[in-house]
Amino acid sequence: MFLAPGVAAATGSANPAGATALVQKTVDEVVVILNDDSLDTAGRRARIEQIAWECFDFVAISRLVVARYWRQFSPEQQQAFIREFKAFLARTYGERIDRYSDEQVEVVGQIPAPRGDVKVLTQIIGGDYGGAEVEYRLRAEDGKWLVIDVKVEGISLVLNYRDQFKSILSKDGPQDLIDRLVVKNAESTASP
Repeated sequence: MFLAPGVAAATGSANPAGATALVQKTVDEVVVILNDDSLDTAGRRARIEQIAWECFDFVAISRLVVARYWRQFSPEQQQAFIREFKAFLARTYGERIDRYSDEQVEVVGQIPAPRGDVKVLTQIIGGDYGGAEVEYRLRAEDGKWLVIDVKVEGISLVLNYRDQFKSILSKDGPQDLIDRLVVKNAESTASP
């Protein structure tokens, strides 16, 4: 199971050891939500999204995803892309909530990364996804740890979407990419 919401924003110092503690705490919170039989799928999704909004740096993720094309976006397009990409990710990964089958997540390590980032390594235990490795990359921003990328079994969320969006951006430009995300998000809202 992909548990993207993995880190709550830290207050205070940005001690690298704090990143690991935050991943563990937040993953535990997500697992509790997934096991809460009093919540329906929409309720689970809303609670998990709330955690994600607090712990993911969607501005940094958006910039990393579009890479060198970011400068081609007007400020309004940048804000529109962040909003639509965030909604797109919520829909894409929110649809996976029903696949949860009592997996647990164990933090197995932490390693330093360039730019002062920290990679927190986790492993899914049990269920259909037992043995899957999930790596959260965090960056300290104003004394808070925030997730800027997630790798599941070695596949980076940032690089995956960068590859998907690159041809659209090079051929059709920022507005076309935003328009496509708007359409995809509207389709998901319209479908039952």
